[in-house]
Formats: sequence, C-alpha cells, structure tokens
Amino acid sequence: MIILGIDPGLATLGWGVIESERGKQRLINYGCILTTPQQRFPERLKQIGEDMRDLLALYKPEEIAFEELFFARNVTTALTVGAARGVAIAACADYTDKLYEYTPMQVKQAIVGYGKAEKQQIQQMVKLLLHMEDIARPDDAADAIAIALTHAATGPAREQFKMK
Repeated sequence: MIILGIDPGLATLGWGVIESERGKQRLINYGCILTTPQQRFPERLKQIGEDMRDLLALYKPEEIAFEELFFARNVTTALTVGAARGVAIAACADYTDKLYEYTPMQVKQAIVGYGKAEKQQIQQMVKLLLHMEDIARPDDAADAIAIALTHAATGPAREQFKMK
C-alpha cells in the first residue's frame, strides 16, 4: 500500500510517501510544497492545491494521512494553516475518500512510544525505521514521513482515524 503523509502548513507543507507491505515500510520520497509571503494569500492556496494534485498524480497513494492542527496561542497562524490544510484536504478528497488524521501526540506515541517525545527523537526514529542515511530535512518533511508511518502502524484499527 502506498501512503502519503501530510504535515499541513502555509509556507511549508511537508509530504512523505512510503510503501507499507506486510508490516515493512519503505520510503519512496519526501519533500515540501513551499509558498512565500511575497505571494498573495489566494495565490499561495492555489499553488498548494495544484502542487498537491501533482503529487497525487505522480505517486498515486492508496491512503492519505494528515496531521491534525493544534495551536495553543496564535489564532492568525491557526487560520492560515487551517486554510492551507483545507485546500490540501479538498485536493485529496477529489482523489480518494481514504483520508485519515492523527494528532501530534498520536504520531509521537506511534513512532517513539511516548506521546510527549521531542522532535529530534521522532526524526531519529523515522531515520532508523526507514534505514535512511540522514534525517529528512526540512522538519516538515520529516514530520510528514512520521505521519505516514503512524498510519501504516494502525493496521486494521485505521478506520477509527478516518476523517469524518
């Protein structure tokens, strides 16, 4: 099964594609969709949607996993990232109904075994689990790979994480 993991963001939307077969995962590719503050907000959202559709056409994922948004303080950031996430979800929903979401704590628990793990611990485990030579950069791409790995680890229980 090909899984696309997505770490939503407006300036940097991380993505990671893995193949999961019989309990083993293999990294296919990862990267980021980048937009700049010089672009108008609608142009940034449009670019995210177009780039997301390009990724879907290229990698043809069977299931797509998003990280749920969690913001404690900055409302403006939450709104813009939420808009970027919404555009990415809409593009993916046009492609498939197999969309899932995981909280940051669920990702940490699945990858490291501890729900309050540090970012470096997650990155190191992603590197070890996928036999990578280096930690994926930037952080958003590494996070997206971790989201894909989390989805792969849910197995038959994945239906409870399906977007409603």
